[in-house]
Amino acid sequence: MRVTRLFVDHSFSSEQSVPLSEAQAHYLMNVLRMGLGDPVQLFNGRDGEWRGLIDKITRRRCSITLEKQVSDQRTEPDLWLIFAPIKRARIDFVATKATELGVSALIPVFTEFTDVSRVNTQRLQSNAMEAAEQCGRLSVPEVDEPVNLSEVMKDWPEDRLLLYCDETGGGISINEYLAGQKATGRTEPMAILIGPEGGFSRSELDLLKEKTNFTAIDLGPRILRADTAAVAALSCWQSVLGDWASE
Repeated sequence: MRVTRLFVDHSFSSEQSVPLSEAQAHYLMNVLRMGLGDPVQLFNGRDGEWRGLIDKITRRRCSITLEKQVSDQRTEPDLWLIFAPIKRARIDFVATKATELGVSALIPVFTEFTDVSRVNTQRLQSNAMEAAEQCGRLSVPEVDEPVNLSEVMKDWPEDRLLLYCDETGGGISINEYLAGQKATGRTEPMAILIGPEGGFSRSELDLLKEKTNFTAIDLGPRILRADTAAVAALSCWQSVLGDWASE
């Protein structure tokens, strides 16, 4: 039987009663048809995962009494996905799949060729939360408010490597780069930047090339849509440097 998992931003301890949001209560009571005494597992990104039982139900609320911890909090990859926003269904797809692939932060950026002018970050956060609940993660990635690409580059942390997808053909194969990183044993935090469907402008590419800790990568011979490119790049990273990789 599949375990129902929920993310709550609440500290955990044994025998504690944890209140759920109205939306979560509706999901348990009206969608899953759960009732008093039914088991639910909760995680908060800090205290591991806990098993609990529904202990109280009102018309719009319910709470869970925690019984015991069933998983310790694990160290998860420190990988950011920076991406130019795309249209609604596809940006929802990116948030969901990036969460399943282990990113720690989702950072939408506006570029010169970005077609989308607004981003519903609350919706992205909800998609990320639901994906984390379903895929077994013990954390939910942070979702930043969108900013211009130049602003992100200006304040870039020196200790974080960035891979950006260069459609002009000037990049190194992503698998070759990642294999080289693995061979050196380097463990710097990393980010992957996916540009808009029209690619980066010349001035943006010049800006990216100025940074010594930025590397242009190539995702192969085919032109990929932005959402496909994000999944492909994250999958490559996971298979070589992430928690898919064999020791």
